Amino acid sequence: MKRNLLAIAIPALLIAGTASASIEVWNKDGNKVDFYGRVYALNYITDRDNQTGEGDQTTARLGMSGQTQITDGITGYGRWEFETQTGKESWDETRYAFAGLNFGDFGAFDYGRNDGVLKTLTSYTDVLPEFGGDASDNDLYALSARTKAVATYRNSDFFGLVDGLRFAVQYADNGDNSSTQHFAKYEHDKGHDSAEAWGTVVDWDVLDTGISIGAGYAQTGGHKDAKAWSAGIKYDNDNLYLAALYIQGKQKYGWDNATINRNADDLKTKGFELVAQYGIDFEVGRLTPSVAYIQHKVQDASSFSRSGDEGLKGNDLIKYVDVGLTYDFNKNLQAIIDYKINLLDKDDIGARRGLYDDSFNKSQIKATTKDTVALGLIYQF
Repeated sequence: MKRNLLAIAIPALLIAGTASASIEVWNKDGNKVDFYGRVYALNYITDRDNQTGEGDQTTARLGMSGQTQITDGITGYGRWEFETQTGKESWDETRYAFAGLNFGDFGAFDYGRNDGVLKTLTSYTDVLPEFGGDASDNDLYALSARTKAVATYRNSDFFGLVDGLRFAVQYADNGDNSSTQHFAKYEHDKGHDSAEAWGTVVDWDVLDTGISIGAGYAQTGGHKDAKAWSAGIKYDNDNLYLAALYIQGKQKYGWDNATINRNADDLKTKGFELVAQYGIDFEVGRLTPSVAYIQHKVQDASSFSRSGDEGLKGNDLIKYVDVGLTYDFNKNLQAIIDYKINLLDKDDIGARRGLYDDSFNKSQIKATTKDTVALGLIYQF
């Protein structure tokens, strides 16, 4: 996953990302509207004998952000962003759609489709050219990625008292949040009971050291079916970027309940992500090599095997080394190459997990263990 380079710099949002070029279409009498967009020409290359996960992945994205000055200390704001994929498996997605109020040192509150609070931490390592960020997976951890129907309170600089100390509290609406419903108990005659969720996160830019540290917690409501804990650390001094993330979770009713009629009691997962990048400036442009190690696993995977899925031995859901290059020609044009060295074995639960989806068959297991190269060219404004 790519770090969002297009986030608009509204201080109250505290959305992970780096402000990029945008088009200001209105700025008058305390009201401001910006538009931004991206075309990401992308192709995945893998084993030509197995087409799964290969081919055109091109996407186009368009968004807008706005703010309005209500009083000297209160600002209203909103954001909308839409993306479409134009490749062989085309789809559309509303990435963001929320509005809120910023009360200055007293924080900001918004509601709508937005990042889950744990995204604050998963964004530490979600900076690779294309891959990475696998901890940002609402199938495993609630409120770790974009999700709908969330009410969020965020505060920067701890009410103006401590520079760089931020915290957030978030609530996901019960009955309207599809990204958390699979954590709830599966009833054969009713399907899934939807589950509300809440979470909190705190992170701190440690003085002027370039170091940031953070920790977060999220859980679903009702039966308290899913819980997640996460911690991260990063170091950023312009040229050198280092980051590490740890996340673990426990789900009373596991991910396989999305497609089968039984419970996976006390499904326990944990993940590690390590990233290193170094920027090299040229007369024209900047080259950033990166390397990363990503691993997520489930405890005692063999207990979740199904009839016909003989030979399941490994606990790894995801495991790979990533080597990539990003070249920024300028703030608008960027080229990437990203090589995902897949370390999954065919006997790992991650290679076979798709068997629990009726659209997946055994002949596709081989494809889930293949290396993948991503080639892309990005134009953004």
